[in-house]
Amino acid sequence: MRIGVPKETSPRERRVALVPESCKKLIQAGYEVSVESGAGVAAGFADAAYRDLGVTLVEDPAALFASADLLLKVNPPAPATSGRDEVGWLRPGSLYVGSLMPLRNLDVVQALAARKVTAFSTDAIPRTTRAQSMDTLSSMANIAGYKGVLLAAVELNRYFPMLMTAAGMVFPAKVFVIGAAVAGLQAIATARRLGANVLATDVRPEVKEQIESVGAKYVGIELKDSAVAGGGYAKELSAEDQQRQRQLLVEQCAQSDVVITTALIGGIFAPRLITAEMVRSMKPGSIIVDLAADGGGNCELSVPGETVQVGGVTIMAPLNLAASVPAHASLLFSRNLTAFVLAFTKDKAFVVDVTDDIQQGAMITHDGSVKHGRTLDALQKAGQ
Repeated sequence: MRIGVPKETSPRERRVALVPESCKKLIQAGYEVSVESGAGVAAGFADAAYRDLGVTLVEDPAALFASADLLLKVNPPAPATSGRDEVGWLRPGSLYVGSLMPLRNLDVVQALAARKVTAFSTDAIPRTTRAQSMDTLSSMANIAGYKGVLLAAVELNRYFPMLMTAAGMVFPAKVFVIGAAVAGLQAIATARRLGANVLATDVRPEVKEQIESVGAKYVGIELKDSAVAGGGYAKELSAEDQQRQRQLLVEQCAQSDVVITTALIGGIFAPRLITAEMVRSMKPGSIIVDLAADGGGNCELSVPGETVQVGGVTIMAPLNLAASVPAHASLLFSRNLTAFVLAFTKDKAFVVDVTDDIQQGAMITHDGSVKHGRTLDALQKAGQ
């Protein structure tokens, strides 16, 4: 069975789906591996590193897609308008594994179904113990939480840690983290390592212990209705709970030097939590890092992909932060994909098993139709 790995062409993208380490494991498992020439260069993996392991390097991307039984990719397929008709290049009946973000890319999902491609989205893999090693969403969120704090530390007009100097004491920066899933917990841990005084909140009260375990003080409200959506995700709050949460955020944002937001509903879409009024109440020189910008942004004034100044407050809304650390992001993403493929490999081939709970959760299209429940619901709501 042949695995194909194309070069990523999305804006700001520097990752590659398979690094040489993973290619070696897959070849040992009986797969043939083809990689588009130059696919790993931006992440620091030269063509020679692949060639030396017996990987076939392919110059023509269309030929790579057409020859692949199983295509591994970081991002959704590029549209025909980009000059790379990646869905059209895929062979009917072939397999696709990557981070499709299907609810954000409904047109791509429909095209894959029409092409009769069996597509698995790694961001839809269930958050279970068995699937933990395959979870690209968590791997990339970890990097985003880390890098987001570094961006804030560079931009902030003061130190993060408390320092004793000959000129007197410098007090630590106050950092407020909103959302304590993977990105939020890493943001807390990184800010604490830099010496900041960190507070954090989450609508799921059961994460209080996790917040405190990485060095932050938990602040929160007592919810009237549960905000737990299952699988480690949060759901949207009731109107009453939203109002109470808003008051908490008003108070904490006004006191903070840095606010880092990571909240996503169902791991996909960003609720608007920080209003323009809250921004105006913040201290001049303070920073907002909106790590939910890929999902639309948690701050009303965020401009995804840009940094803006509003009344002395800097609002950063970086996109695809994981790609800014391409070597380790590629390494982790590659290990996740390899774990997924090897878990279902039998007789040197990937076996589709619609009864398996991991494949059921991650399968988006199969046999010419959309199989993923939430994506089907979204298509129906969109009238597609």
